[in-house]
Amino acid sequence: MTVRSLSDYLAYLVAQTHRKLHGDLERELQSEGVSVEQWRMLEVLSDRSGRSMGEIADLVLMNHPALTKMTDRMVARGLVHRAPDPHDQRRVLVHMTNRGQDLFDRVRGHVEEQNSALEEHLGHKGSAALRKLLGSVIEAGGVDQQGR
Repeated sequence: MTVRSLSDYLAYLVAQTHRKLHGDLERELQSEGVSVEQWRMLEVLSDRSGRSMGEIADLVLMNHPALTKMTDRMVARGLVHRAPDPHDQRRVLVHMTNRGQDLFDRVRGHVEEQNSALEEHLGHKGSAALRKLLGSVIEAGGVDQQGR
């Protein structure tokens, strides 16, 4: 049997990369009192059209209970508000407030800086290749035991 190190596993390397990038960004956003997940939500809501909690959960990569708690905190801070969907009164949409937009405008610079630094490190071709590789894994939903 071949002895393997954790770093031999691609899933581990992806997780380790995520942890590093997420932690670096979290430290940058702390100055504004925002978590990475809150930034993601503000990013999703920045088109000012409103989104359902289900849509937001899928886009910001959070489970519903955690998203509900985070949304409640953001409502209390005046960053977002909930309103009935004008096309379906059974649904509730979350919208960004003007205060949320102001915070988003400040925070986005930190995110752009991190992204630019990473793209500069990888180079244009490396960044494009990484996007393509990660996109193919996401589209495939992972791989089965036969590598398909």
